[in-house]
Amino acid sequence: MNIAIIGGGIAGLCLALNLHKRGMTCRVYESAPEIKEIGAGITLLPHAMREFTEIGVHDDLETLGIENLESCFFNRFGQLIYQELRGRHGSNKFPEIGMHRAHLHRTLLDATRNRLGAERVLIDHHCLGIAQEEDGVTIALKQTSGSTHLPPARADIAIACDGVNSTIRQQFYPGETFAFAGINTWRGLSRRAPILTGRSYMRVGSIKTGKLVIYPIIDDTEKDGTQLFNWTAEIEGDRPTMNDWNKPGSLDDFIHIYKDWRFDWLDVAELIRNSETLLEYPMVDKDPVDRWTFGRVTLMGDAAHPMYPRGSNGAAQGAIDARTLANFLASMDDPKDALKNYEDVRLKETAKVVRANRANPPDIINIKVEELVGDKPFENLDSFITQDELRALSDRYKDVAGFSPEKL
Repeated sequence: MNIAIIGGGIAGLCLALNLHKRGMTCRVYESAPEIKEIGAGITLLPHAMREFTEIGVHDDLETLGIENLESCFFNRFGQLIYQELRGRHGSNKFPEIGMHRAHLHRTLLDATRNRLGAERVLIDHHCLGIAQEEDGVTIALKQTSGSTHLPPARADIAIACDGVNSTIRQQFYPGETFAFAGINTWRGLSRRAPILTGRSYMRVGSIKTGKLVIYPIIDDTEKDGTQLFNWTAEIEGDRPTMNDWNKPGSLDDFIHIYKDWRFDWLDVAELIRNSETLLEYPMVDKDPVDRWTFGRVTLMGDAAHPMYPRGSNGAAQGAIDARTLANFLASMDDPKDALKNYEDVRLKETAKVVRANRANPPDIINIKVEELVGDKPFENLDSFITQDELRALSDRYKDVAGFSPEKL
């Protein structure tokens, strides 16, 4: 079977590696004219690490990243609300890893090139659209770096893994727009001494009054005991416009929210001001659709179910998509039936995660406490809400997302 994968991001490369493991061939068409180390941090939750273990890249990822020990929730006054052990430390079979997104992508890319052959991953190949015939598909291509049209590619089926701005999804859902609820975000990378355990994932504040997510992604960056930290600032405001993915962020747009966040365990303003990278982007997703598969074409990963980047779930869901589809393609005679079965299994499950990331993400703990105590320091949190009740909120999200110990 000749399989075309449109997009060489996390989902596309996971699919290529899953297909190769099952003795199937494919070719990846990636739009980027060159592979650069861009972006910031990513957290690989236990269900993501389960998938990366299955395709044999887990050891490299554990070496490149930092295994989280705990997840800590604080209010914007620096008071601890709730904490729990994570990954293998919290009764899971698989670890939870924080790392640079570029290192994850490079690991998957190198594995794909080594196992399938470098000629199977074509960069600077932008998909303009797909036409279907009775016996296959024809993919229109052009160079991303110029205006040159490339020879069309033929395949038996095509899998759209081309991200939140998927050209192929637009072909089937013309005029579709992002859902923006007024939450804008900024992300940076800062070097400093370890915070708390040096293996702590921290959520501070809430999107109502200012939220910050902080976690280490690289150890001992300068051989002096410092770590590289990823931080993400989120705020729900009355700005009618979305942040722009395509331009650097500006401290002036949000630093006023965090300028007085100085705790005995962290000076937040200093962390932000010392950032060596500053990006901005909007918190957006798309409404779940009732169909991904159209004959010999289907959607996968962010092209299928773009979701809020809350709960660290996008990469995991794309990797699960990849394994699920590869299993069906390897076990069924008709690839169109395999595409449809994949949709039947994954569409409703990912829709639940999209909705949970909107309404009940992990930081619902922070929002709930802020509402109960009136956005002020507390003396005894148990008089407002118990630790068992907070644990139930955390467990509910794990169950929906698919990484509770029971589901794994």
